[in-house]
Amino acid sequence: QPAHAQPGVDRQESGDAIRAERAISLTPHITELIFAAGAGDKIVGTVIGSDYPEAALDIPIIGDGLNIKVEKALAVRPDVVIAWQASGAATTLTPMLTRLHIPLIYSAPRALQDIPAEIIRFGKLFDTSRIADPAASALAGRLRELEQRYAQRAPVSVFIEIGTTPLYTIGNDPLLNDVLRICGGVNIYGSTAIAAPQVSAESVLVLQPDAIIAPAIDDQRLAEARQRWSVLRLPAARQGHIYGIDPDKLFRPGPRLIEAAESLCQYLDKVRKG
Repeated sequence: QPAHAQPGVDRQESGDAIRAERAISLTPHITELIFAAGAGDKIVGTVIGSDYPEAALDIPIIGDGLNIKVEKALAVRPDVVIAWQASGAATTLTPMLTRLHIPLIYSAPRALQDIPAEIIRFGKLFDTSRIADPAASALAGRLRELEQRYAQRAPVSVFIEIGTTPLYTIGNDPLLNDVLRICGGVNIYGSTAIAAPQVSAESVLVLQPDAIIAPAIDDQRLAEARQRWSVLRLPAARQGHIYGIDPDKLFRPGPRLIEAAESLCQYLDKVRKG
């Protein structure tokens, strides 16, 4: 699993040899993964945005993904800190963690199958495998079913909208492109050099995706996206092939991404059927 050694931290950074009771989670997706592994009660500190499941709202906030209060982190007495990547809050905490010999490990799923694998890993870390293993197995089964049903169907070209002013999309992001792959989708910007490029509406019009996925948490946001692309006379908009998915489910590499993938696969099948 993704794990990068930090200088001076003298226990295995993969988490394989660690047993933890008091964890700090430095991203919302890690919080979700730990809860899915049956260990949500072992998170003693987290960051702004860790809002799912509902019980996560009771966890003390020690900062955001970029800025962290080292004193607050110390006060919750963690025996492990789990980060997404070696930057921001993780970098800030590294000197303190090194000094106290508190392991810093990473969770950065790069393919859908990494999500159940991370849940299994956290089950071992927190000694909750009796909950984590069946949960991971159920998610892996849903993924297998999706891939068997949709991956070989006629390709559908897709534009995934992130922000609108300016317009951002998903580019060379291995995880979200894996979501598209199992649904038989093709990202029109999948070959760009970065994970989230800024693009122009004109370039989207030139590439003419078969479908647009908008980060819509409700009908109003979806209606706004449909209106925006209809005004630009994008064929996918005229054909009704603009669909909304909750951005927290789609853009967090946690268990709910599999739910988002199920919705995405169904939407792309609607496009195939015209």
